[in-house]
Amino acid sequence: MNVLKPQQKQAVLALLERGVSQHEIARKLGVDRKTIRRLAQAATEPPANAPMATGPHPQNPPPRPPASGDGFTVPAAVSCVRSACEDHRAWIEAQVRLGRNAMAIYQDLVDRFGFSHRYNSVKRFCRHLKHKAPEAFDRLEFRPAEEAQVDYGEGALTRDPVNGRYRRPRLFVMTLKYSRRSFRRVVWKSSTEAWARLHEEAWRSFGGSCRYVVLDNLREGVITPDLYEPELNRLYAAMLAHYGVVADPARVRDPNRKGTVENAIQHTQSTALKGRRFESLDDQNAFLAHWEETWAAQRIHGRTKRQVQEMFEEERPYLQPLPLTAFRYFSEGTRTVQDDTTVQIAGAWYAARPAPIGARVLVRVYAHEIEIRDVTTLALIRRHPRAARQGAVQLPDAERLFNPSRQTHRILAQAQAIGPHTHALCQDLFERRGRVGQRALWGIVGLRRRYPAPVLEQACALALERGTATYKAVQAIAEQRLGAVCQAMEAQARSDSTPAAPPAPTQRHELIRETATYAAFFKRHTRSDA
Repeated sequence: MNVLKPQQKQAVLALLERGVSQHEIARKLGVDRKTIRRLAQAATEPPANAPMATGPHPQNPPPRPPASGDGFTVPAAVSCVRSACEDHRAWIEAQVRLGRNAMAIYQDLVDRFGFSHRYNSVKRFCRHLKHKAPEAFDRLEFRPAEEAQVDYGEGALTRDPVNGRYRRPRLFVMTLKYSRRSFRRVVWKSSTEAWARLHEEAWRSFGGSCRYVVLDNLREGVITPDLYEPELNRLYAAMLAHYGVVADPARVRDPNRKGTVENAIQHTQSTALKGRRFESLDDQNAFLAHWEETWAAQRIHGRTKRQVQEMFEEERPYLQPLPLTAFRYFSEGTRTVQDDTTVQIAGAWYAARPAPIGARVLVRVYAHEIEIRDVTTLALIRRHPRAARQGAVQLPDAERLFNPSRQTHRILAQAQAIGPHTHALCQDLFERRGRVGQRALWGIVGLRRRYPAPVLEQACALALERGTATYKAVQAIAEQRLGAVCQAMEAQARSDSTPAAPPAPTQRHELIRETATYAAFFKRHTRSDA
């Protein structure tokens, strides 16, 4: 036990007799202020067997009476030492009313009144004079099924199945604002998916969803807190949109906006879980469900003066109906489109066209499906069924680059487009030579860029007749046929360019009339003129 030394006690009493403040004595001597206050009280109180004094102690000043002013209060604790600023109380109160700080008041005290004490005396004196009005809060009222509030707290001690020790899980609480009906569930770990699934369980227990949900700015729900446009977690936002609910995140460090769920958490911790221990999470969740139905829902709410279950029965018809299908959960990530126009997801490859090679895309992995979306607009690009094994490639043949050493069916399809004889020659060549003959097939099909299709078809027909079904034979025959065609076209062009002889004159034509017709015409007009 710490005992004050005699010399320290005498020093404290001497400074008290000189009128030094208790705070200054504690600073100079390093003695606790409670000890100094106890010595001061012992010095002012008379002994038990001494007669009562009619006046104050001759060596100690009388205690300072409590003073009060307009908007100013003095602490209720009685000080045995008079403050050094007491002589200037009226002037200091006037300065505090003007809103001046303690440093400015201290400087004016030194300049105008010759104040010889320290600044801390003025600071403590001004602190007691300032009066702070209590903060007022608005009372929020909502319609049935309009709003629900959610938050995390701490549950009761529960045995950890991993190490066998007792520790506190996370307590999820959703409270309907109108009726104060709550849903409670404890979990070991929290994540975005766990946070969303707890919302779904709460709405299923209520039998419907509300229109707005007020939450804190935790990472499971809000990625970037902002007063005007907060950025929600995409999985959480998609789940809310599936149920037709709008998120309304509270302002940062403003728990009063969701005071209903804050009170529900405190009520659960202090009444239902205080001093309890559970062997598993299922035991605690079963107890919370029983406690809600038996006690929490049957209580009379302190402000509304109505039973919670009764208000919930009024609110139940206004809840939004639950969707027929459950929400499909997914995980997100970004990938780069590789040079084969695919993206790799969980060890498998999926086609990503029309996304260009090297572009970043957003992938959503569902339980049985893969979605590829634009990383900026979230527009859907491709949708694939999820691969059953790692290493699988989901790339349609139409989107693969042409590879003559592998895609024989594409070579035969191009030969079929040229003509039946070309297709028959290529088919026969592949059957005889196998994979090695694919190069010859690619060469024959490539001759289409140099020779017209009819010429190449005739060359393949002649090669089949002669039994020389090779690339060089087809090329030679096609060259000969093209030369013959070119000679015929040149001869035709020369014949067309030779000028034709003028036709012989004739006396018979459809435009030439008979001579008797002209004679009658002239005779008639001659008589009319005469």
